[in-house]
Amino acid sequence: MEQRSLIERLARHLAMSEPESWQDRVEDAASLLAILKTPDDAMREAGDDRIWQAMIDAALRERWAVAPASASGEPPGGTDEEGEISLPPHGVSGNPAEWVHVHKPREKQ
Repeated sequence: MEQRSLIERLARHLAMSEPESWQDRVEDAASLLAILKTPDDAMREAGDDRIWQAMIDAALRERWAVAPASASGEPPGGTDEEGEISLPPHGVSGNPAEWVHVHKPREKQ
C-alpha cells in the first residue's frame, strides 16, 4: 500500500462504508485532528507537547492537498477547533494550520 498522509488515512477510515467518497470526509478528519492538537495530561507525561502540536499542524496543512475542490470552484475550507468559524485555506495568515485568533482581542492591554 502506498504511503498516504495521516489526514487522508483518517478520511478513508471515516468513509469505510462508502470508500469512493473518502474525499468528502477530509474536513471531518481535520476536525478530529484539531481536537487532538491539545494533548491531555497522560500525553504530556509521555512526551513534548510542542512537538506533538507541531506534528498535528503539519498533518492539518495536508488537508488542502488532499481535499477536492467544491462544485462551486471554491477551495475547500475548514473550521476553528470548536467548529464555529469557517476558515478557507487563506483565511488565517499564510499558515493553513492556524485555527484561532482570527479577530483582534477586545481586551485593553
